[in-house]
Amino acid sequence: MRILKIFYLALGIALLAFVVGQVDISEVTAQVMRVGPLGLFVILSIHFVAFAFDSLAWQLTLVQAPLNLRWAYRVWKLRMVSEVFNTVLPAAGMGGEPMKAELLKRRYGVGYREGLSSIILTKTTILLALVLFLAIGFLLMWLSDALDGVYELAAGIGLGIFSLSIVLFFAVQRWRGASFAGAWLARYRFARRLGTVLHHVRDMDERLVHFYTRHTGRFVAALFFAFLSWVLGVAEIYYATAFLGHPMSLADAWIIEAAAQLVSNGTFFIPASIGAQEGAFLVVFTSMAGSPSLGVAVAIIRRFREVIWLLWGGGDGAGFGPATVRWRRRDGRDPRRVSLNQRLGDADAAK
Repeated sequence: MRILKIFYLALGIALLAFVVGQVDISEVTAQVMRVGPLGLFVILSIHFVAFAFDSLAWQLTLVQAPLNLRWAYRVWKLRMVSEVFNTVLPAAGMGGEPMKAELLKRRYGVGYREGLSSIILTKTTILLALVLFLAIGFLLMWLSDALDGVYELAAGIGLGIFSLSIVLFFAVQRWRGASFAGAWLARYRFARRLGTVLHHVRDMDERLVHFYTRHTGRFVAALFFAFLSWVLGVAEIYYATAFLGHPMSLADAWIIEAAAQLVSNGTFFIPASIGAQEGAFLVVFTSMAGSPSLGVAVAIIRRFREVIWLLWGGGDGAGFGPATVRWRRRDGRDPRRVSLNQRLGDADAAK
């Protein structure tokens, strides 16, 4: 695994070097400087609101927590901390998700199963909203002929594969696919020892189905806010190009953001999609605006925004330090030596 991580990081750096070699660095630097403090403030403010919408989507799936400002702030801080790991680790934006469940339990008393189910539900709603966002982007791309035919074909194939995988991911949850698979495996002797694990799988399935069927209003609201978060990414592109002196229409900004998100999600194995995201902006801006340097300038602005967010999240994580690192169970056991099954069993006993 370590070799693969190094390989993927090296691949990303190589892609980034290729992108840099395609543009005039001095021209890119001059364009980035045009954004100025006001432009940076606007872009950061847009991302702030988008991040708040994503946090609200998570809060809606956490049915044990009340919908008030106190819990909104708690969810916000947990997302800020986990986002550091989601961005850096090559795990499809899932690197910081286990940390969320751990911090929910340690700091706020939310059981592991409740926390894990809310995390799965949130990830599902965000991805389903992304499918809708990408579909609209592809439709705009097809209607405007903004990109060359080969790029449209590649985008269509990528969208089809991505959408199918997300729909299947949702279907497995909604119709207890994991439980059915576990029951089928349990018929074989080699899988009979998995009884405890299958019990937890069935329990998780029931929690997910219960949310989809008994909390439909929360599910729809979470989808709505997750979709708004993706749309605000379009606003980032729109205002970034405007401050750079190359204003684009909202439709073109939607196409660019959709292409960037499709590439970023398709290259999840590269830490922070380094190189891949820059390459997507390079290709799309070259095709649509005839300016590769403009694409790289927008990519740099987005990376700068990400760095600020990572520093902010790291600062919040440092604030969690004492309670997290020195936490001990009431029975005196070191939590690092307690298995997941033991933790889940203890959570059940506490109920």
